[in-house]
Amino acid sequence: MNEFLKHFQKQQAVTTTREITTTTECPYCSVQCTMNLHEEKSIMVSRFSVSANKEDPVTDGRLCVKGLNAHSHAIDDRRLRNPMIRIKGKLSNVSWEAAMERFRIQVQALQTKYGKDSVGVYGGGSLTNEECYLLGKFARVALQTKYIDYNGRFCMSAAAGAANLTFGVDRGLTNPLEEVPFAKCIILAGTNIAECQPTIMAYFRKARQNGCKIIVIDPRETATCSIADLHLKVKPGYDAALVNGMIKVIIEEGFVDQSFIEQRTNGYDELVEHVKQVSLSEVAALTGIPPQQIVEAARMYGEAETGMVFTARGVEQHASGVANVRNFLNMVLLTGKIGKQGCGYGAITGQANGQGGREHGQKADQLPGYRLIENLEHRAYMAKVWGVNEEDLPRKGISAYEMMEAIDRKEIKCLIVLGSNPVVSNPNSHMVEKALKKLEFLVVIDLFESETARLAHMVLPGSAYLEDEGTMTQLEGRVLVRRALKALPGKAKLDWKIVCEMAAVLDKGAYFNYQNAEEIFNELRLASKGGKADYFGMTYASLEAQHGMFWPCPEEGHPGTPRMFEKQFDHEDGRARLAPIEHQNPKEVANRKYPYILTTGRVLQHYLSGVQTRNTSELNSKYPEPLLEIHPDSAGIIGLVNGGHAKVSSKRGTIRLKVKFSQKIRPDTVFVAFHWGDDFCINRLTNPALDPTCRMPEFKVCAVQINPA
Repeated sequence: MNEFLKHFQKQQAVTTTREITTTTECPYCSVQCTMNLHEEKSIMVSRFSVSANKEDPVTDGRLCVKGLNAHSHAIDDRRLRNPMIRIKGKLSNVSWEAAMERFRIQVQALQTKYGKDSVGVYGGGSLTNEECYLLGKFARVALQTKYIDYNGRFCMSAAAGAANLTFGVDRGLTNPLEEVPFAKCIILAGTNIAECQPTIMAYFRKARQNGCKIIVIDPRETATCSIADLHLKVKPGYDAALVNGMIKVIIEEGFVDQSFIEQRTNGYDELVEHVKQVSLSEVAALTGIPPQQIVEAARMYGEAETGMVFTARGVEQHASGVANVRNFLNMVLLTGKIGKQGCGYGAITGQANGQGGREHGQKADQLPGYRLIENLEHRAYMAKVWGVNEEDLPRKGISAYEMMEAIDRKEIKCLIVLGSNPVVSNPNSHMVEKALKKLEFLVVIDLFESETARLAHMVLPGSAYLEDEGTMTQLEGRVLVRRALKALPGKAKLDWKIVCEMAAVLDKGAYFNYQNAEEIFNELRLASKGGKADYFGMTYASLEAQHGMFWPCPEEGHPGTPRMFEKQFDHEDGRARLAPIEHQNPKEVANRKYPYILTTGRVLQHYLSGVQTRNTSELNSKYPEPLLEIHPDSAGIIGLVNGGHAKVSSKRGTIRLKVKFSQKIRPDTVFVAFHWGDDFCINRLTNPALDPTCRMPEFKVCAVQINPA
């Protein structure tokens, strides 16, 4: 009878199977590729798969290996499904009512005893714009704390700082990707697009087919170098020095667009005086790039009729990150290659919503619309939108890593983390883990029990991208709507609803009374109105009808702004700012005790701290642990074996890694990916030295000692 029943049920499942196909966006990198989610539903089970959507105007139906497996983590049985509170040292399931009551008691007690700023908020660069906006409002209105920042501080903050200083505004790309094939010379500096944003490589290949010359600047020969006409294998931390050499050639050989300089920039004379002191032989000694290659690269870019420069974390994750990017922007301005087709600059965003994440209030010094929290006019406007008194809004706080230091000093007693894993993503992570253990109350909202969640006093089950609804701003500055497609598992709740419930138990519910994500977006539109990142003219309907719109978009009916700076820049006088950039040595250099330079980065199969991709077997099986990538000559000196293990040590700690020989890296440099935690966490070694302007840590240069394990 049992066998008959099983056979009957199997037959029923087959005959009642139906497929439902819906469209969504990949949750991973900043391209936000559109994809089709296929669900085969039967009586017994539902099966999911993903395919590319050929109607995507950006990627034209391309998906990378992460996108093809993007559904896996969202439907994983290991997802958090219940609120948990730590009881007698162990996280135990509780009701939402009990969790919120514990939250209220703890937060109110700490703020009563230690003040409003005893509580901090730590967000993420993969949250929707609505959640970023809401989290900033929650910190400033519900908690009234100055302490809020997010992991995007470790992504594009240096590029943002440089763009604000140079152009007066920061948007990831000044031109849409569709203009890349019109460039006759492209510089890719510290960006490995082939592995980090592979679905847009087609634009660069098309440019090359059109006769474009491509220069790659990177200490490693990455997959992106396959399209390069010239690869400058720069020593990590010496990008600004390299560009000073290129600028010297551009000025002395007459590649300056004098008309553009006179009409649209300030600071040219000071820059000319500065580069007179630059010696190409000294630049070559610093960077490891021969003088003839520096000249070749400068001529290649200077002679080109059109050109674009793209930077990413290789240039930006330094204690001199803002200065590094500013020097590349100097080169863009000197040649007049901006504000027209095939001419511009782009910071290749790493995180899914790294652009929107910093525009709408997660960053310590910012309010929605890229307003500044210390600007009295901006504060007054936001107070009016939120219905609070301006004097009740807190002032600016401190950066993400500085918050960890404040926690270590016990100045912050409680931290609320949404969609981030600071134990893995911060530099000097041994200290960060030690600091978080000092908190009196740590609340983590996430999909899985991350390394940070394991330390928490309360863990709340949040929403994955298939359940979430809201907008994302991808690397071009294009805002997209992502609809919810799937029910939440167990007792998990939408992230934005959790934030609203936390506000409600703190007696601030009247300020957080939303029925859906679109209502939050409509308030965000008003909050951003008149700001640099103006979304006011966008609606869910217009975003869906046009498959995204570019900000600024100041009024309904406005087409958006795909290309920036056609007529003027965003400073009050409409002119861009050139600036002399002095080369700064990295905060750590190789020495007898630590003779090698460690640099970190991504691999194709993983994303950020790996919470989602390490829980996707199809991805994790392809790259299950971090590898120490080292030149065979260096490995021979040390006595390492390919496939063996090595101990890697900095001033801050030691980890043990599997060795991978590579001819494609400088002999003085080693590379390790940063997607793992615990004993594989490379950020236990990295340097927390901060950029003075944007407070970006120096992830990309760290002096290390290497020994056979």
